[in-house]
Amino acid sequence: MITRRFLLKGAAGVAIATAAAGPGSVLAAQAFEVTHTEEEWRKLLTPAQFAVLRQADTERPFTSPLNDEHRRGNFACAGCDLDLFSSTTKFDSGTGWPSFWAPLEKAVGTEDDTSFGMVRTSVHCARCGGHLGHVFDDGPQPTGLRYCMNGVAMRFKPAAA
Repeated sequence: MITRRFLLKGAAGVAIATAAAGPGSVLAAQAFEVTHTEEEWRKLLTPAQFAVLRQADTERPFTSPLNDEHRRGNFACAGCDLDLFSSTTKFDSGTGWPSFWAPLEKAVGTEDDTSFGMVRTSVHCARCGGHLGHVFDDGPQPTGLRYCMNGVAMRFKPAAA
């Protein structure tokens, strides 16, 4: 007999399993242009970059120097150097993470992220699959989107003078 308690326990089990898997496991089946073994990624990235880009961790808010980056240029993936966002789409969301209202064309991919019992849209680098952050629908016009990115997952490339 299916009871309410049975359904709630089942839903909790699915939520826990999904949270444990995280968004990175969804990407494991995808093929990306830039690939490395886990050992190679650990050598190429700092521990903080590895945690975010390869394990879908989140840096603490208000810790990234990229929050205060206001020069013209592009924000690129720290894992493979693909340009992801133009400084012309950056805005101060007040959330503590670098935020943008649009990525560069074909620079990012997205997937559903149901970790931690929430439904969000995870954003990854289109070239290496590195986790960048999440996109929300509470951003400014013209898109109404807020790409809330981990600064440690990116580096800034100033525009040529």
